[in-house]
Amino acid sequence: MYAAATESLIKQAREIKEEELQRFCGRIFKQLHTKDVSGDTVDSLQRLNLIVSATKYARELPSDLVMKLQTVLRSSSCPEHLQVLSSSIIRESSPPSVHSLCSDPSHDSRTFSYVASVVLTQVSHILESRLSDGQISRHTLPILSKMITAYPEILTDDQVNLVSRKLVDWLRYASMQQGASMSSGGFFSGPRTRQPAPLTEVDGVVVGNFFTVLCVGQSYTEDQWMNMYTFSMIKSWLLTYDTDGTTNTESGSQLSVYYTLLVNILIYLSLIFYNVEALKKADTELQKACIIESVSIMDIICGEDPSYVYRAFPCIKALYGRLNGDLTYARALLPIAQFYLNHSETAAVDSEAVFCQLFSHCPAEQFNETMLAFEFVQFCLLNASVLQDRVANYRQSFPNLLKFLAWNSSGLIEEFVELLPSLIAPDTAIELLHTILDLPCLAAALDLQQRYMTLQTTDQPMRCCCRSVAACLDAFRQPLYRGLFLYILRPEAGTGDTIDRLKMLHEILADMAESPRVVRCAQVIPVLLQVYFNTVTQKADEKMMNQMLLVLLERNSLLYNIKTFNVEVQKVFSTHLQALCRLHPPLIVDQSREILEFASSPANIYSKEDFYTHVVWVIGEYLSVSYDPRCTVELITSFFESLEAVLFEITQVRQSASPPSFSPRLVTVLMTTLAKLATRSQDLIPRVSLCLSKMRTFARSAPVMACYSEEDTEEIITRAHELINLLKLPNVAQFVLAPSAGGDSPRWHRDTNASLPQGMRAVSGLLHRHSSFLPT
Repeated sequence: MYAAATESLIKQAREIKEEELQRFCGRIFKQLHTKDVSGDTVDSLQRLNLIVSATKYARELPSDLVMKLQTVLRSSSCPEHLQVLSSSIIRESSPPSVHSLCSDPSHDSRTFSYVASVVLTQVSHILESRLSDGQISRHTLPILSKMITAYPEILTDDQVNLVSRKLVDWLRYASMQQGASMSSGGFFSGPRTRQPAPLTEVDGVVVGNFFTVLCVGQSYTEDQWMNMYTFSMIKSWLLTYDTDGTTNTESGSQLSVYYTLLVNILIYLSLIFYNVEALKKADTELQKACIIESVSIMDIICGEDPSYVYRAFPCIKALYGRLNGDLTYARALLPIAQFYLNHSETAAVDSEAVFCQLFSHCPAEQFNETMLAFEFVQFCLLNASVLQDRVANYRQSFPNLLKFLAWNSSGLIEEFVELLPSLIAPDTAIELLHTILDLPCLAAALDLQQRYMTLQTTDQPMRCCCRSVAACLDAFRQPLYRGLFLYILRPEAGTGDTIDRLKMLHEILADMAESPRVVRCAQVIPVLLQVYFNTVTQKADEKMMNQMLLVLLERNSLLYNIKTFNVEVQKVFSTHLQALCRLHPPLIVDQSREILEFASSPANIYSKEDFYTHVVWVIGEYLSVSYDPRCTVELITSFFESLEAVLFEITQVRQSASPPSFSPRLVTVLMTTLAKLATRSQDLIPRVSLCLSKMRTFARSAPVMACYSEEDTEEIITRAHELINLLKLPNVAQFVLAPSAGGDSPRWHRDTNASLPQGMRAVSGLLHRHSSFLPT
């Protein structure tokens, strides 16, 4: 029981007259507009809270005061006690417009909690009341959806169950007549209400069974709006709230009915979507969207309760049978494929044909559909691990999947960086590497294919294209080149790692090299290569590493001639050439013939200097018996003689010689590599010393001085001088330039008896430019 004083206050609050309440509200409104909120304002708000809370019916407050209280409620800068009072008053008064209250949701957690409490209270009152659907604001569900998206935990279990039951009702029960519409009634009569007309399906047929989102009318009743809102939010609702361990027995049974009803409705919807032909294109797009939404919802329900799989699968199979082969419904195949992927094992249904169709036809024929491309790649990302394990042709389909990237390079590169590792398999890894390098060619070929098909369907003359594109289109049509284009446009892997006439293909497509699409595609290749090599090197065996090294040597000179493309790719090649050889040093001996052939050609310096420099470096670093016992003196000598000849050729001093077109770095790397090789076959030391003695003359020659800076020439002379002096002490030189493979072992840093510290001090003294210890 309340105390006497409290009961007196409550009685006064209940008996306050409407006129007095309005005057009191006006005074509070003025108090809230003052700069500093006083204690009187707080007292007034507390009294108002008592007034609106004391009666069973809601008191209606002036709209201007309600708006001001809402402003206070949403303001994170207001004192918390004012927000608490505002929240309580609004909750107990007549329902404000919850739509206006949520129009500007705050990201401040405290403020959001107070706003949410008001909104949820009002929504709960609306849902719990016995109002007809026509009396419930159509904004209720969108607002509720917005609230639970931000803070799903804000609903209690009872509220979740309440909303779920309402969703069932709204989805199943809606009137079959259009909403009432007003006509002007003519000049001499007032407006009159027209009789409700029946709704129609998208093909114009009168609706027969029950209302769905595809029913067409001039106007809709409130319950029809609630039906459409329910359908639009049911997927997010199911993903947010499940039935596991959150409801009691009664609620669980209600949700079971809800799921059963929902499955039946969705099966019905899915079956009728493709039976009728929409009269308007916009309605056709609506049909597609509804198919996607319906199948996705069924997938969620079957995931919640696998017993529904057997009821849903006949519908999914029938739907797939209708959509399969119609490329305009390609996007709808993705949720169907997701359903097969998730539930085919439960239902013992073979899904191979579904995925063969999905991966073979959609990318090949719909690569230019931007939305499909994004959703397709997202599907692959979401299911990458499952696809690798259960879908045999997933990894084989990378030539098709990469068509999405070739056409939409800038938009999909982030997704493909994440997806690429899942496409790498031991039997197709090398073919995938070639395909990545040929991706700009694929972009050009797809462009030509699209142009050719457009010309075929519109009967336009080829002269409508620019001359360069016309020449490429003419080549595209020639039987002589058909094999080249068929290979580059192939749908799946397994027809060969690459083609012999790749250079010819580059020449054919030369006029497309400046196409914006081709240039954008070329810009993403270095990123993909980094991902590829970083992934492969973690799990590649010796055989694959040898194959990759051969690809690096071969393809550095077989690249589509696009501005800066070759240079950027060769930088990546250089980095990962070092990584491969560091992981498996015997590669140098395994591929000695190919490496020697590449290093022996001075022409490679002028077209691919960075990669050539790295090849020379790995020769000097890893061509050692310390890494491979097969490294004989004869092999070392053959490499030495080839590099010696290259260095001699590029450093000859002639009066008519033009300035060098290579960097000083290449010269110093060649000198150092020759010195390293000489320490491993000491008979070569006199030859390399003679070669190094000529470097001063080269560096001081007029063409070199005109091209290199003083710092560059000094670097060449200093390096030659240091190497000559070092080679005068062959044992020390061998120690410094050719450390054993165990030199990187942690033992060297722990064992104080090891000779390395003393040796390093000696070397430091030897190489110091002004050390008197250096031999003359």
